[in-house]
Amino acid sequence: MAAFALFSSAHVAPKPYIHFIKASASDLPKTSVPPPPLSTQPQPPLKPHHNIREEARLLNAVTSTTHHPRFTAKYVPFAAISDPSSSDESYSLDEIVYRSQSGSLLDVHHDMSALKHFDGAYWRNLFDSRVGKTTWPFGSGVWSKKEWVLPEIDDDDIISAFEGNSNLFWAERYGKHFLGMNDLWVKHCGISHTGSFKDLGMTVLVSQVNRLRKMNKPVVGVGCASTGDTSAALSAYCAAAGIPSIVFLPANRISMAQLVQPIANGAFVLSIDTDFDGCMQLIREVTAELPIYLANSLNSLRLEGQKTAAVEILQQFDWEVPDWVIVPGGNLGNIYAFYKGFAMCKELGLVDRIPRLVCAQAANANPLYLYFKSGWNEFKPVKANTTFASAIQIGDPVSIDRAVYALKNSNGIVEEATEEELMDAMAQADSTGMFTCPHTGVALTALIKLRRSGVIGPTDRTVVVSTAHGLKFTQSKIDYHSNDIKDMACRFANPPVQVKADFGSVMDVLKKYLLSKAH
Repeated sequence: MAAFALFSSAHVAPKPYIHFIKASASDLPKTSVPPPPLSTQPQPPLKPHHNIREEARLLNAVTSTTHHPRFTAKYVPFAAISDPSSSDESYSLDEIVYRSQSGSLLDVHHDMSALKHFDGAYWRNLFDSRVGKTTWPFGSGVWSKKEWVLPEIDDDDIISAFEGNSNLFWAERYGKHFLGMNDLWVKHCGISHTGSFKDLGMTVLVSQVNRLRKMNKPVVGVGCASTGDTSAALSAYCAAAGIPSIVFLPANRISMAQLVQPIANGAFVLSIDTDFDGCMQLIREVTAELPIYLANSLNSLRLEGQKTAAVEILQQFDWEVPDWVIVPGGNLGNIYAFYKGFAMCKELGLVDRIPRLVCAQAANANPLYLYFKSGWNEFKPVKANTTFASAIQIGDPVSIDRAVYALKNSNGIVEEATEEELMDAMAQADSTGMFTCPHTGVALTALIKLRRSGVIGPTDRTVVVSTAHGLKFTQSKIDYHSNDIKDMACRFANPPVQVKADFGSVMDVLKKYLLSKAH
């Protein structure tokens, strides 16, 4: 692959600063100054043997009687999100409902007027003040934004592994060497608890289920269809909560590393002779008949957690907005979640614009790409073919309407990656110190194509979202570097060199290698 000319001046990223202040919501006019403590009553002494949940419970007991704006959220039909007042239909988050009366998707709508009691500077300071702490539940990258996620849940009902706060990696060598870029970043969501971005949404969903069960709602377990990562996240958080989890997996279509996670976490796993779309259809039918809570991204609660990754990106750039954010797309909930996170930050005054979004699909499962190329004329599901990016091997995405909304409102683009392109891009990234998943290879391929066409410029600050850890896809990497993939050149393969166990043979091989590097 021809590399672009190197950009001459290296950009040094600003170091994020953290405000160590105490801040809480109170009934004040809109202000950039953090409000005073919620209560003037003396706080209870925190004994050394108190755990962090007990500390949070004691502090909440002190502050709960103080008057302050009540942050709330509810389900509304997705079609009404631009103007929630246009629809009389809404539901409490404590109701078990997944679709509107018309059968369309739902969306979690926050009371923005209450959130606007405080300006953008207040919210920036509040979120920054929670980073790196162990205060329950704010040590989580998700729950540090609790007021924007599930504002009414009791801290004691939250199930969290302090997920999120994932690394934003400056891809210095990859950007310069292969793309002629000096401001390329990779958001490593795969370093979260179970190795994928799905943790961000699952902590929210399982926490709400935990709340519902305490309210004696009819929920005996939580179920999902999965190509791997969703089931890993669901099973882990359900195990932490002591809630049964049920997983529908397409037989022989996910990696062993992905399969072992729900098994190890005690999930009830059904291996079904169909693809993901078939599993999705079955789980929807089952959850309609049995008191099993549906955990797929049809459920809009998960997107509330996933949107916090967008807020994290802004935090990590010291609230400077990147030019582009590239997200792999399968069931298409995540591209909308990123849009929603960025859009909330703009509406509440934390930033003054949102980045352009790119959704990257595998060419073997590309219904959104085809829809985009048609000028948004007609959406047609496709039969998804096998792809190394197995988590996005989805031909009939549930969140198609959400994705289209996000892309239209961010002047977004859709690109695709062939199997060879995505595997080559993954190998190139790994050769510069990353260890990415095939889905990141899809996103990197989209970046490569947009750089070649000049759409993304050499100095554009660009973030590629890496959705899962590379260790979940070791077999595909082994096959690539062994030149063992049919009809694929594997141009960047780096297989081990077989050499005899004697000094002369080793020296010959090493000299040849070092000579090649010298040139």
